[in-house]
Amino acid sequence: MKKRNSITLFVVLIIGIVFLVNIVSSRYFFRIDFTSDKRYTLSKATKNIVKGLDNPVTVTAYFTKDLPPAIMQTRNDFNDLLVEYSNLAKGKFAFEFVNPNDDDKVEQEISKYGIAPQIINVREKDQAVQKKIYLSALVKYGDKKEVIPIILPGTSMEYSLSSAIKKLTTTNKPTLGYITGHGEPSLQTMQQAMQALDVMYTIENTNLSEIGNLKKYKSLILVSPADTLSDGELLVLDNYLAQGGNLYLALNRVTGNLNNATGDENYTGIETWLKNKGIIVDNQFIIDASCGSVSVRQQQGVFSITTQLSFPFLPLIKTFSDHPVSKGLETVLLQFASPIQYVGDTTMKYSPLAFSSEKSGLMSPPIVFDIQKKWGNTDFTSPKQVVAASFEGMLSGNEEAKMIVIGDGDFAINGQGQQARQLTPDNVNLMVNSIDWLSDDTGLIELRTKGVTNRPLDQIEDGKKTFLKYFNFLLPILLIIIYGLFRSRQNKIKEVKRMQEHFID
Repeated sequence: MKKRNSITLFVVLIIGIVFLVNIVSSRYFFRIDFTSDKRYTLSKATKNIVKGLDNPVTVTAYFTKDLPPAIMQTRNDFNDLLVEYSNLAKGKFAFEFVNPNDDDKVEQEISKYGIAPQIINVREKDQAVQKKIYLSALVKYGDKKEVIPIILPGTSMEYSLSSAIKKLTTTNKPTLGYITGHGEPSLQTMQQAMQALDVMYTIENTNLSEIGNLKKYKSLILVSPADTLSDGELLVLDNYLAQGGNLYLALNRVTGNLNNATGDENYTGIETWLKNKGIIVDNQFIIDASCGSVSVRQQQGVFSITTQLSFPFLPLIKTFSDHPVSKGLETVLLQFASPIQYVGDTTMKYSPLAFSSEKSGLMSPPIVFDIQKKWGNTDFTSPKQVVAASFEGMLSGNEEAKMIVIGDGDFAINGQGQQARQLTPDNVNLMVNSIDWLSDDTGLIELRTKGVTNRPLDQIEDGKKTFLKYFNFLLPILLIIIYGLFRSRQNKIKEVKRMQEHFID
């Protein structure tokens, strides 16, 4: 009887503890983050944004109710994230989940905001069917609204939500000047970068003849000029930097034309202007064994076959320094890039940001591209070329100024119309991070590249690949043979023992 009472008391205590834990956890949310990059810990930027709210923010999360298990985890993660924001905001952050699939009126209403369903393939009753699901959110601040069209898993959730709140709550955005008049690509050809920059800045076209108006710009942006800048315009740039201005410069020192398979030098006058400051952007092509590919169409009889061939003139950059601009970046694809050197004195702080691989080299223009060329180790004799760098100090005059120089002007350009293409996230991040570092101190630069997006495999030699292939194939067979020989020997030993007199098994 006493034992039965003890068991009953034990069960009651367990139930009571579980009940108490559930009550506490519903009021106080916390989790321990063991990831190396702290991807489940809110960044300092997010904490500052949420704690600094003057008025309430409301988030309506539009999620389909019955999601496949893999996608359901995204909903759960977003819910946990919203709970953390709510705890930080001290009553100035509210959220709710709505299932648009249950109400046609809700679907029609949110479609006005640009929220559209995603179509996925799922299996139901042993059949493949298409299902319409929602993974979106609408952020409201007063009478202003911002849409997150699709909630992606991972740390991009935090960036999407924090940047949406920041965009709604920012009243006086800094203004950036985009320099035109020298054949630069238009802002419309850089949609991804402009969309990211629009969160924090107002961007205007400007030209270097507006001497008096340049003071209003937090930073100037000069991307891929094709024509020569005059001495007067370069003097205007010097005067702007002398007053403590900042400059982002993405420069094509060399150009490549795949239509006629030629590569040439490009001169705009910026090269000489930089050289006078001790900054040299060489008129050479970086070639890299770690590279992108080009599509080559070959005609075989009546058939046209398209193949992908590695093209070392498109270096795939995977080595970055521990700098606010480049921290967290993993893969940036450049096209016809040039190396950067600094030969000035120590009065200017020079920080390399990104490097080519250990197997990279240099080629001087003019050149003719040989798509079918077989590249070898003898082609890559100039490792770890600097392709992006920051400069701080008295760049011109007695005021502290900052400048970012990148040896490729086209890496963040999407193009327009049918020629437009989707860029890898880190191509956009490199440009946007650079401008943030020059112009802003809110910390969104840290959040944008927080977390791991991909883990590309290390490149290994062909001989090592062959060895590993046969090693993985033969090792299990060898182990089985060794085990078989061992068992055979053990059985023979037992057989001999059994033949002996007085043997007991």
